[in-house]
Amino acid sequence: MSLLDEIAAAEREATERIGTADSLDSLNDLRVHYLGRKGVLTAFLKGLGQLPADERSSVGAAANTARAAIEQHLAGAKERLGSVKTEASFDPTLPGTGQTVGVPHIINQVMGDICRIFYGMGFEIAHGPDVETDYYNFEALNFPPDHPARDMQDTLFVEGDRLLRTHTTPVQARELVRSKPPIKIITPGRTFRNEAISTRAHVAFHQVDGFLVDEGVTLADLKGALVAFCKAFFGPEVKLIFRPSFFPFTEPSAEVDVSCFLCNGGGCQLCKFSGWLEILGCGMIDPNVLEIAGIDSEKYTGYAFGMGVERIAALRHRINDIRLFFNNDIRFLRQFG
Repeated sequence: MSLLDEIAAAEREATERIGTADSLDSLNDLRVHYLGRKGVLTAFLKGLGQLPADERSSVGAAANTARAAIEQHLAGAKERLGSVKTEASFDPTLPGTGQTVGVPHIINQVMGDICRIFYGMGFEIAHGPDVETDYYNFEALNFPPDHPARDMQDTLFVEGDRLLRTHTTPVQARELVRSKPPIKIITPGRTFRNEAISTRAHVAFHQVDGFLVDEGVTLADLKGALVAFCKAFFGPEVKLIFRPSFFPFTEPSAEVDVSCFLCNGGGCQLCKFSGWLEILGCGMIDPNVLEIAGIDSEKYTGYAFGMGVERIAALRHRINDIRLFFNNDIRFLRQFG
């Protein structure tokens, strides 16, 4: 059998085997067998140098023609097997591929829980601007220009009399002007202070403030609202203590501690072995604040409270570094999904 006959036979054999191939893997094996570096057609082409000069051109042309024909058959078979495999592998009865769904940030989760509890107690929700005026952030809340309490705020000024609000209580000042008693509102939002970032402090954090103004409001009403909130948020067994404190916009003022839910008041590292955890500040709205807003302080009284969301979240989930809330570490955030 001449070389031309062998090439023709190899092409016929390859065409037949390619036509009966039943998988892409077997098709690839055929490609390697006939067209690979050690393949049948490659061997013919490598042996051209040993042929007489008058045979080289005809044998080379036949080998290249056969190679092209085999490549064409391989391409057709690959397209055929690929479409068959795709259709065969699709099963409409199988469940769909699950997609990763995002969840609210842990701070938003905790702030939402706080707001839902107070909303269930009849409080409306109000929001205000992050960039506030000096008047609403300080003066309308009984902070005169030379009041030493301004030094406690570490304010970030923007320009003129504008600043990044240091608490969400300015929303209270705005709502007291806008609304008429009875007023019962909570004001969640972001706040900013010029503080060194550490495990316990950050330049940006979140607060939920609340207040009630009506006739005959007393400190007992404030205590009842906060006891109800703490039992709903921390559990029915939690205990509270009210400690005297100072805030320019409330008088009298107090800070509230809850019994440590890790040691049940026995003393542990979380509560610094005191048995108590500080969670918020509160008090009766100073009459000056009501008068500044145009509300008769002889007729109406009110209470106010405010809490840091990061602190509440850290206590609830036993987190010892406030910076974790802002680092966007997916390993940390996935624990609260």
